[in-house]
Amino acid sequence: QVQLVESGGGLVQAGGSLRLSCAASGRIFSINVMGWYRQAPGKQRELVAAITSGGSTHYADSVMGRFTISSISRVNAKNTVNLQMNSLKPEDTAVYYCNAAQPDSGYWGQGTQVTVSS
Repeated sequence: QVQLVESGGGLVQAGGSLRLSCAASGRIFSINVMGWYRQAPGKQRELVAAITSGGSTHYADSVMGRFTISSISRVNAKNTVNLQMNSLKPEDTAVYYCNAAQPDSGYWGQGTQVTVSS
């Protein structure tokens, strides 16, 4: 099993920045992708950004150039990945979920609320 704990959400004005962090613990040795998804009220959960253990990244078109996902770092038996979010827009408001993928399973964090006021 893998446990994911997110932090860093909150309320920010449009144009501001937030940094989300996700720490994975447990059976982390076979995690090959970590990423961030978000779900706004009434909408489907969507991929925001993801990074492989080899460093390849993928971003949703809507956040390209504004969000940056960090490399997966391993410290003290935890995998950590961060999402730096700049130039935030009201449409970025959502619950953001961390995801960790292994070859045969995937795991989700509990989610952290990001609210961008206009």
